This record gives sequence, C-alpha cells and structure tokens, in this order.
Amino acid sequence: MDHFDQLPDALILLIFNSVSDVKTLIRCRSVSKRFNSLVTQTESLSLRVDRVISPDSDSDSLFVTFLKVFLKSLQDLLTNTTSKPQTRPQQTQNSPAEILSQFLRIKNLQIELPGGDLNLDKGVTVKWRAEFGKSLTSCVIIGFKSGSTATEEDVDIAGGLKMRVMWTISSLIAASARHFMLKEIVGDHHEMESLLLVDRDGEGTVVMDKEGMRECRLEAAQVSEEEGWGRIRSRTRTRTMVPSVRMRMRHVPRLMLAGGIWVEGATLVVVRANAGGKDDVEDAELALGAFGDGSSREAVLEMLKSRSYMLEMNSF
Repeated sequence: MDHFDQLPDALILLIFNSVSDVKTLIRCRSVSKRFNSLVTQTESLSLRVDRVISPDSDSDSLFVTFLKVFLKSLQDLLTNTTSKPQTRPQQTQNSPAEILSQFLRIKNLQIELPGGDLNLDKGVTVKWRAEFGKSLTSCVIIGFKSGSTATEEDVDIAGGLKMRVMWTISSLIAASARHFMLKEIVGDHHEMESLLLVDRDGEGTVVMDKEGMRECRLEAAQVSEEEGWGRIRSRTRTRTMVPSVRMRMRHVPRLMLAGGIWVEGATLVVVRANAGGKDDVEDAELALGAFGDGSSREAVLEMLKSRSYMLEMNSF
C-alpha cells in the first residue's frame, strides 16, 4: 500500500482546500477513486473564468445595454401578455454554475472574471465594490483621471458632474449584471458562507455574505418553482434590478497622492439602498474598507475630508 493512502481523509481535504483552484482539483479527480470522491467535498474554492459568453453583442456598451433593458421592461409593461411561464433554464456547458455543480459542500467561493466591464477613456480609473443580498445593499465607487500634468480641458472633462454620474451608473449596471450571474450558483449551494466575484483588472468586486445569500434564496422561494426563474429572467434578462438608492458624492478637482502623483477629478461615491439608510459616519467606514491599502485608499482618505453632496436615484 502506498504511504499516501494511509493519510486520513481530513488531511487530504485540508490540502484540497489549500489548493482551492477548481481546474486543478477537477484534474485531481482522475488520480484515483478516493480522490474522485474527496475532491467533491472541498469547501474553499477559487474559479478563474477565461471567457464570459454573453447573449448580447460584445460590442454593446453599458449605456446601450441599459437602454435595451429599459425598453424591454417598458415593452413587457405595455403588452401585458399572458404567455406560458418559463421553467428554469438549463445550465450552459462549462458555465461557472455547471463547473461548480461537481462540488457538493462549497462554503467559501471566489470567482475571477477575465476583465472589467467598463469602457473607460485612456488614463481614467474607476473601481467599485458592491455588496448584495437579493439586490444591491451598498456600493462604493472611486474614479479619477491620472497624470502628472493636465490641461484645464482635461480637468473639466474629469470633473464634470455628467462624467461622475456616468461612472456611477456604469458601475451599478456592471455590479448588478455580475450579481445576476451569481444567483444560480447561490441557489445551487446552500452551505455557502462567503462569495466573492472579482476581475483580473481589479475594476469591480461583488460581495455576498451568508445572510445576503440566504435573503437571495428566500426571494426565489417566494415564487413558485414553475414560474420563478422565468419571471426573473424575463424582467431583467442580464442583470438584477438596481433598487432606489441614495448616493453621497465627494469630488476633489486635483489631488496629489504619495510619490508626487497627481490625479484629476477624483470622485468618491457611497451608494446605499434607500431602505434602512444610515448616517455619514458609517458611509465613511464603508468607503475606507472598500479598497484595502494603496493609492485608492489614500485617495479615499483625502476625499473624506471634502464636502459631500446627497443625490437620489430611482430604481432601474
């Protein structure tokens, strides 16, 4: 008998949880019958997605996607047809949900997408971090235009209210689209306690905790099994509805970071769902915890010293 075969299952599972990479673990299933059985019990997983296939054209901008969703919702409202309810759609082969269906006891999951969703001008940086339950609960967005020098025209472009609002709306649409993709995974794995969706560009992060995932499953359970998934997909198609929100926005025209780096039009937006609004102190704490250390946190610290403006946005 091989000495490795004498290792207890608990130790092998500890190793598998340390490996965490889904593709590596799937290859391990072919090593032996024992590995094939134990790999499915791995609790901590990391899935790196090489390509995301969207039903819509890859060339569509977020603004165009937003218009499509808006017009589709309007059409559904006007027609008010009584079409036959749709059943839950079949999983696409090699989709994240299909790949993860091989694992039975997922507790902690991180998914990495190949890139960000925002089409940004050269030199513009926008980062966001969104927390979800059944829908958006909060989102922190930071944006700026980098460069050691800038003309007055550059500052005006980066500092315009229209640009700041577009950064905010684009980030919320990107976040809600990612959350929609996660709903099927959340529904399939009831033991999950934490779920993190990131991208290789470091642009956006979606976070769901145990309570948020429980809330998401409860919403799905409120409608019948026959109609539930069809209703969700027919109403939003590619993203979760963004609820009505309030936004606390701060803006600094020019900001110098460590190392003498200047950024233009630095903008910080803290978005919260209108239900259960909270005060400015908690908004500041949320902003400070959103991006870890580095230049983004440094910019957040500086912008928190500036005056804030409150805005409200209806659901879309």
